[in-house]
Formats: sequence, structure tokens, C-alpha cells
Amino acid sequence: MRKLHLSILSTFLLLAACSHPESASEKSVFRYNQEFDITSLDPAFARDQANIWAVNQLFNGLVQLDDALNIQPAIAKSWEILEDGKLYRFTLRNDVQFHPSVLFGKQKTRKVHSEDFVYSLQRILDPAIASPGAWIFNDKVDSSRAFVAVNDTVLEIRLKAAFPPFLGLLTMQYCSVVPREVVTFYGNDFREHPIGTGPFRFAFWEQQEALVLHKNEAYFETVNGERLPYLDAVQISFLPDRQSAFLAFLQGKLDFLSGVDPAFKDEILDKDGNLQAEYAATVVLQKAPYLNTEYLGILMESGKLTQHSPLRKQKIRRAINCAIDREKMIRYLRNGVGTAGTAGFIPPGLPGFDTTALAYNAYNPNKARTLLKEAGYEPTDNVITLSTTPSYLDLCVFIQKQLQEIGLQVKIETSPGPTLRQLINKSEVPFFRGSWIADYPDAENYLALFYSRNFAPAGPNFTHYKNPDFDRLYEKALLTVDDSLRLQYYKQMDALVREDAPVVVLFYDQVLRLVQPGISGLSTNALNLLQLKTVKKTR
Repeated sequence: MRKLHLSILSTFLLLAACSHPESASEKSVFRYNQEFDITSLDPAFARDQANIWAVNQLFNGLVQLDDALNIQPAIAKSWEILEDGKLYRFTLRNDVQFHPSVLFGKQKTRKVHSEDFVYSLQRILDPAIASPGAWIFNDKVDSSRAFVAVNDTVLEIRLKAAFPPFLGLLTMQYCSVVPREVVTFYGNDFREHPIGTGPFRFAFWEQQEALVLHKNEAYFETVNGERLPYLDAVQISFLPDRQSAFLAFLQGKLDFLSGVDPAFKDEILDKDGNLQAEYAATVVLQKAPYLNTEYLGILMESGKLTQHSPLRKQKIRRAINCAIDREKMIRYLRNGVGTAGTAGFIPPGLPGFDTTALAYNAYNPNKARTLLKEAGYEPTDNVITLSTTPSYLDLCVFIQKQLQEIGLQVKIETSPGPTLRQLINKSEVPFFRGSWIADYPDAENYLALFYSRNFAPAGPNFTHYKNPDFDRLYEKALLTVDDSLRLQYYKQMDALVREDAPVVVLFYDQVLRLVQPGISGLSTNALNLLQLKTVKKTR
């Protein structure tokens, strides 16, 4: 079976499993490639993009995000936030059914009840499951009465204290509903026998070869009275080589590609990030803001590693921010993909991004030299070491040259990704390249990197930045249910980070997709979440 060619395999599956009379060739099948293998179809393990994309087709949660990252109903048709933000009461739809399974008995399916969510959400916290999504609820829910099924269609979640971004957390795939009887029967093997409520249902999975999903004919969502999804099936291949996937796309064997590999970015994109002329008529380019901030981190705490570092001085950190021509870097090293990180750490696409600060860290080498002089920097001072991974070496060499132009001496050390992440977590590198991709669509997720109680390795404050004014605003924001007031706090915190400069923001990333002309309804969003339920394929 493993050697069976994917196109033959998918045709066989569509013929064998589909109840419609049309031939397989008439089926509307969306095909995409996953460079890295999917490790689990259990939403409790939807940690990386490969798993998240597949799980998103198979499962639903209480709430979901639209393309603008606004929170919308899913299985919960409405909700109330009570008791000053500590109690969430959800009213569920009564027409949502699980995918068919013999484990449901003669009916082969059943409706979703609030008790199913109690089970599913408690399961995330179960140490025996060891879900990487447990952090969503750890230290947030009231463990004695966290999840309560008031009746079949009313669910309550009680928090220890108000946490305004909580609804955003619930949109994550970890929080999908699963049926207890099916999970109990399969145990750990539920990962490859998923039963959910999503627009597509599981059909076949041969790891590292193919995953096939079929249309859920009983899916509950509609658009203009027409039941979703429009596609008959989804086929996922697992070509590990990006060049092979690119060629398969050009041959029409894949319907879209996510991202462009550096090896052929010059072939497909010009320096402004547009399609080269030879592809303009045959390929659709989708670009959108991506909640991913790429930056240089600076270890702020005093210690043996940093006591003689020039980076201890705020004016030198500010000089680095002014010395990098981000526009040039994006144009020539990234072919126009990304937005210059001249504002704060919060990226475009999130409430809290400060458009009034767009020129704060604009390229100004004269200002950078002045700041170095004011800081008392001498060329004989200690050389600064920048730590990075091989895949970002070109960017760091560019930065090294830019800093040398203002008189800063920098050397580069490279380490494999896992090694560097470990060193950063242990605070063993004073100057490093990092990135932060949003877990949920709220600026708090970015500002948490600078809260002093979140010092790594226990938390995400990798720079060990500490500012009492920042901490005070952060704590006030967590207790504020007024969105407009909380937004003001976010902007004030971002301004403090800009001024203290524990990070040098390089660029805000972009979602980039190559799509076949016959595809419509494939939307983009700033979390780069693949949503296929509204996709139509005409050829």
C-alpha cells in the first residue's frame, strides 16, 4: 500500500467510499502538500501547523474566527460573560452531529451536547493525556468547577480571575469537541481514527504518503441557505522536498502552496513581492498580514554573561534599531514578503498595533552613530555576538554589515534550531534572532513576552525584561473587560518596549500562498489557518 501512487490511491478511495453516482474524475477534490508529516489527528495534539490544518477540517469548537480574526459562533450559537469576566455561559446549537461511527450504535451518529464539551475540555487538562494545549486552562480555570453542563445545550466555564483574551483561546483547535465513547474505545489510537463534527470526515491515512478526507454531508453550517462544504474531498500529500511540491503545483497536481522556498523565490517573485511575468496569467498570488513578529532579542538581566556587554546600554540598543535598513532587507533578501518592523512588537492585524509609531525605528544611520557616541561606545569595546540558525544566516549577515557601518562590531554564531531554542530558554545567549507567532488573536499574547513574572524557561520572557511600569499596565489590562481601555494599555506597554528596546523588531511577516486559477473561496487570515469549508473548485 505504501508504494501505491497517490493519484491512483485517491481515485480508488473516492470510488470506494463516496455514495454519489458520479465518477471519481467528476469529484471536486482539493489537493495540497504538507512538507512535514502530520503526527496526530487528535485535536488535543494540534500543536503545529501540519496538525492544526488537518484538525481544522475535521473538528469544531464552541467559537471560531472569521477572516478578520473576529470571534464568531460555531457550535455555541451565543454566549454571556458574567461575574466581572469570571463566568462564561454558552448556549449550544441543537443540530450539530458527530461524524458517523458504528460506536454510536444503530443511529451511527448522535447530537453534540454540553456534556461533550465538559469531557473534551477536561481531557485537555488530564495529565495522562499530556496534551500540549493544557496551558490554555492551567492557572486560568477554577479547578473545582471549571466546566459545568447546566443542561444539554448550556455550558459554563468558570475562571479563577478575569482573562479578557479567553474567548480567543477557545478558538484554538485544542478546544474542539470529541465524543467520549469513541475516544474511550480507541484510546491513544484516536489520533488515527478521528470522529469530529467538522465540514470533512476522515476517510484514509497512510502516514508520509496521503491523508484523504471526505465531505460531511450533514455539516451544520450554511451560506445563503446552501450547506457547506462545497468540495467533495480533500487530499493531502507529504512530499518532503519543496522543489518537488513546487513542480507538482506548476503541473496542476496541487491546488495551492503555502509560502515560497528561498531556493526558488527569485524565479516566482520579483523584488517587490509580485509574481514574475511568466506566472502572472497562470498563478494566483495571495498575500496577507501574518501574526508573526521576527526580531532580535537582547538579554537584559545583569550577570556574568552580560556584565561587559555593550547591549546593557539603552542608547546602544536604540542605535541598533536605527541602523538597520529593513526595507532594503525585505526587498532583496525576502523578495518583498513582509513589512518593515519599524513600530512596536505587536504586529499589524491585531488591535493594539500602533500606526502612529510606524517611523519610530526608521532607518537613520546618522542618528544611530549619535546614539553610540552619547552612550560612550568605543570600537575597542567587546564584540557583540549574534546567535542564529542557518536558515536565517543571510539576514544576520546583512544586519552584521549594517551595524559595522555605524561602528558596531558583531560576530555571528549559528546553531541548529532546537539547540538555539534551548540556549534561549536557559538565558545562555545574550543576543539572538527569534520570532513569535500568535497562539491566539490578542495583543496580550505578544506583550506576555515582557512581563517580569514570565521569565524563561517557565514563561516566554526570553529577554528577562523587567519594567515596573510595564508590569503595572499588564496587570491592569488583564483585569479590564472594557476593550477600548484595554487597547490603550496595550499601546502604552508597546511604547515602553519600543523605548527600552529589549528587542529589535526586524519585520512583520506575511502569509503568502500560490493558488490555482480554478480555486475560489480560499480565504486568508493573519493566523495562516487553512479553511477549506468555503472553497470551490471549477477545474
